Amino acid sequence: MKTLSVPASYYQQFDADFSLCVPAEGYGGWKTEDIEISLEHTAVVVMHAWDFGSREEYPGWHRAVEYIPRAQQICKTIFPPLLSAVRKSGLSLLHVVSPGQYYQNYAGYQRAAKLAGTLPAALERVPQDSTHKKLCEFRSAKVFVGAHNAADVKRGFANLDFAREAQPLGDEGIAENGHHLFALCRDAGINHLIYAGFAINWCLLLSPGGMAEMSARGFLCSVFRQAVTAVENKDTARSELCKEIGLWRTALAYGFVFDVEPFIRACESLACRAD
Repeated sequence: MKTLSVPASYYQQFDADFSLCVPAEGYGGWKTEDIEISLEHTAVVVMHAWDFGSREEYPGWHRAVEYIPRAQQICKTIFPPLLSAVRKSGLSLLHVVSPGQYYQNYAGYQRAAKLAGTLPAALERVPQDSTHKKLCEFRSAKVFVGAHNAADVKRGFANLDFAREAQPLGDEGIAENGHHLFALCRDAGINHLIYAGFAINWCLLLSPGGMAEMSARGFLCSVFRQAVTAVENKDTARSELCKEIGLWRTALAYGFVFDVEPFIRACESLACRAD
């Protein structure tokens, strides 16, 4: 089995020190150690790396989703060297998309759909009465995305496409949901997924094909620290606290946190040894 030695961050959630005013301050906290990952059984997953368009094109979408500029910067600066190194290393590269038309002509999606076969039945949903509908409308108007932003967000999703830097190449697998992603991984023998994309505390966590679903299927689910951002709020955006909590939650519940530059160097070192 071919392996890649790479530094990994993990979080030591023990031991609480009850001699302290705040016992959790006795935890070991963040630590880094070199680990071995299997080239055969590991895949990098780029999830929901979209072309969000410009603020002029979709002002309402940008007003409601403040992380878009951070995501665009990550696509421009982090994705090209990272994805290039992954492709050269022999690691599998997979893509998780949001339901739509923009990916259906790619060979990688057609392969995933064929491997997955018939999709499982959709979850049964409770009936919605008039009060339920009004409450949902209230939340849409008052919580997210705001009535004045809704049309722009709808237009943005209607024109959804891959970010230029995140477009799949060749027959790289493209999964519309966790069933597709599982089928691709089962076919390739993959059991460890390392996520990049947007956002760590939202889609990467809970959307179809995200960490919660895939962890429930037995996968280790890790992330790249510099290749993700988070949905932040008014009180957390300045320090990107929600991203830090998302990284901690990933390390505690699902897998590891990898820094991009050491990971790239490890991939490049592997390529040099192969030469």
